[in-house]
Amino acid sequence: MVRIAEIEAGSIAEELNLEIGSRVVRINGERVRDGIDLTFLLSDTELELETVSPGGETVVYEIEREPGDPIGIVPAPDTIRECANECVFCFIDGNPEGARQTLWLRDDDFRLSFTYGSYVTLTNLGPKGLARLVEQRISPLYVSVHATEPEVRERLLVNRRAGLIMDQLTELIDGGLEVHTQVVLCPEWNDGAHLDRTIEDLWGLGPAVRSLSVVPVGLTRYNLGRPVRLLTAAEAAQAIGQVDRARARALTDRDFGWCYAADEMYLIAGRDIPGATYYDDGALYENGVGAVRRFVDAFHVGAARLPRLDGRRVRLVTGGSMAPFLRDLAEPIGGATGAEVDVVEVRNDYFGESVTIAGLLGGRDILGALEEGREGDLVVLPAEALNADGLFIDSVPLEELRSRLAPAELRTGYEITEALGAA
Repeated sequence: MVRIAEIEAGSIAEELNLEIGSRVVRINGERVRDGIDLTFLLSDTELELETVSPGGETVVYEIEREPGDPIGIVPAPDTIRECANECVFCFIDGNPEGARQTLWLRDDDFRLSFTYGSYVTLTNLGPKGLARLVEQRISPLYVSVHATEPEVRERLLVNRRAGLIMDQLTELIDGGLEVHTQVVLCPEWNDGAHLDRTIEDLWGLGPAVRSLSVVPVGLTRYNLGRPVRLLTAAEAAQAIGQVDRARARALTDRDFGWCYAADEMYLIAGRDIPGATYYDDGALYENGVGAVRRFVDAFHVGAARLPRLDGRRVRLVTGGSMAPFLRDLAEPIGGATGAEVDVVEVRNDYFGESVTIAGLLGGRDILGALEEGREGDLVVLPAEALNADGLFIDSVPLEELRSRLAPAELRTGYEITEALGAA
């Protein structure tokens, strides 16, 4: 059943006096399991909607509507399907004691994969679950493959069902679905010849595998070396070479790159980030593939619209990964705005120095790096370090930073030009 969280004004649901809190049980006789079912089953123009009111009364509504007319039911969020694996590189195992409860959720939900592009392993889906994906055309999916050799994947995910991945992908593709795939590369686990095998197997499934991204394993001080270690520069460079060979074939045979090394792979290897054409349509930016290139290019596009900030000090807060790129941009920012530009590289004590991305910076670490604010300071914080409630990863609220750093002005933004107020 799906609980109704909201009723849209002026909608069919409002005309029918559907109550918030009611549960949608069946549509046209079909059981409604979740929000995906609701969307799928509401696509018909003639509907028999069976509901249970907050008071326990069963009510059936007969609905006829024109194609495209919205019903107006906004469902409550579904219960998250949790992970059935014990991955040797699981980031949740790297959480510090006392981290807020939401950081401990081991989600592995195909609905989130379809809706938000998060990666799932498929190990918690049996034959009925796979059949549902095909029946409802839930595509594209984002699948964490990691390795196609059954014994290697089982060892990585610590799950006997993990070895079924090629059969599962084949079933989905034969059913008409498309998938984006990912490898989290763990040295001495799934690299080298194992990575070559994974690339070959996924390529062999045909164009329905729309991409393969290779991402270096990320570890905190709480799970570093237990049992996985970080990639060395040489290992990252080797993996980039393997990706590049796959790309060369894909560009020749399919006219697009298909296989991509994540930004962090280039940073570990000490290599320059590729140009924008490397990333084709940029479908994987949100997964750390091309995000740095997009960030730098967006700055240059918007730089001409930066406002004058004469006499002010602009402090750009970031982690170790992005600090070199911001230092390269400091001079053009200063030239365009007339401000003194200071790049504040924050060491991550919350997770440990192995974590260098800006999105995982804690509020206390940022406060420690900034020390104090002064009149005229404009402090730019990475928006990705905050959740929807305005909390940093260590649960410190943004408003605490505003208070502690006053009279400095704090701004957040995904792009520098956005945060600095480019028109």
